[in-house]
Amino acid sequence: MKTKINTSILTLFFLFLVVFSLSAQTTSQDKQEEKATVAVYYFHFNTRCETCRAVEDESKADVSMLFGKEVSFAAYNLDKPEGVAKGKELGVNSQSLWIVKGDKKIDLTNEGFLYARTDPDKFKKIIEEKIKPLL
Repeated sequence: MKTKINTSILTLFFLFLVVFSLSAQTTSQDKQEEKATVAVYYFHFNTRCETCRAVEDESKADVSMLFGKEVSFAAYNLDKPEGVAKGKELGVNSQSLWIVKGDKKIDLTNEGFLYARTDPDKFKKIIEEKIKPLL
């Protein structure tokens, strides 16, 4: 009789450990997805005006200054194969500025072209406001 009780207790304890470890793994995976990295992508072509260059320069500087290595920045030339590939991946085929975290995409193209040259401080605040909630 004692052996049956000990075996039952051991079986229950083992099942508890299995269920606990499975739930811990799921929680760990959920947290990793929540911590998916935030990236800023600027897409351009070979021919670029001053405003196009300002959008890239200002957004790159702002992202670096505000978030350091927490947020990545990359520029892609849509006239080159790697730019075309990244553009297809994100559904981009024209000059644009995007903030991406997982499946969430925020288009900052209009703000970039409106403020990067004329009001860089306002542009910086917009970048900060859009990225902070994603971190």
